[in-house]
Amino acid sequence: MKRNSVATPLVFVHGAFCGGWAFDSFRASFEAAGFQTHAPDLPHHERGADLEALAQTGLKDYAQAVVSLVNTLRAPPVLIGHSLGGLVVQLAAIQTEVAGLVLLAPSAPWGVPPTTLDEHSNQFGLSLLGDYWRRPVPPDYRVARATTLDRLSQDDARRAFANFVPESGRAIRETLQWWLDASMAAQAPVYAIGAPVLGLAGGRDRVNPASTVRRVIARFPEGQAHFHEFPEMSHWLIGEPEADAVSRFVLRWLEARHIAPTRRKPWQLSLFGWGDARP
Repeated sequence: MKRNSVATPLVFVHGAFCGGWAFDSFRASFEAAGFQTHAPDLPHHERGADLEALAQTGLKDYAQAVVSLVNTLRAPPVLIGHSLGGLVVQLAAIQTEVAGLVLLAPSAPWGVPPTTLDEHSNQFGLSLLGDYWRRPVPPDYRVARATTLDRLSQDDARRAFANFVPESGRAIRETLQWWLDASMAAQAPVYAIGAPVLGLAGGRDRVNPASTVRRVIARFPEGQAHFHEFPEMSHWLIGEPEADAVSRFVLRWLEARHIAPTRRKPWQLSLFGWGDARP
């Protein structure tokens, strides 16, 4: 069967310190709508992963893992990435065919500068960690609570954080201090991405603020990419109280671009003349 004759799957790509589990609740509405979904762990993000291997893993490795998954699917998927995953799916989309990109509070690619003092502060904080890019970086609850899980209740934040895992310092540096990376691993040229793009941001996001996400989306040609801000939301768009509004918005965007969970069979000649061949 040709790839373009089957339904469009959705691939969800998580952010830093997380795993595919981050989408457990968020992707339920897409599955209810009939979509086939995939939410893999990026390399070495499973519980008990090889931390030495993680320390040597960078953005290009993350993107290649997504490309390898995409190439096993029967049709080009829509890639839906959150935070760091929003950058990874852009890197993957320049290497393989995709039906669309949904960037949820995405990290900015190489060349897109910060727009807020919070972003500059985050980058300065990294400098206090020494040669962090040579080792895995453990998750920090205080940082996560202040910047990512800030709109969750204390109990919900604790439950989410219990699933967090170490992140590659190399990948963090390639993302947040891209100007120090001679390999330009975070470079995602828009001319190499032909699929429609949706960028979503929270108005209270201190990690990847709406003003910076606007810059990310503005890189694309007019008409290819669209931006929407949820004013009351923060960085955890996939798990805050209004997460259902985010998923509904994405579903409407997919529908408007005729990206459906199933495809109607073509009309064909039957014993009784032309008609819908569906059972």
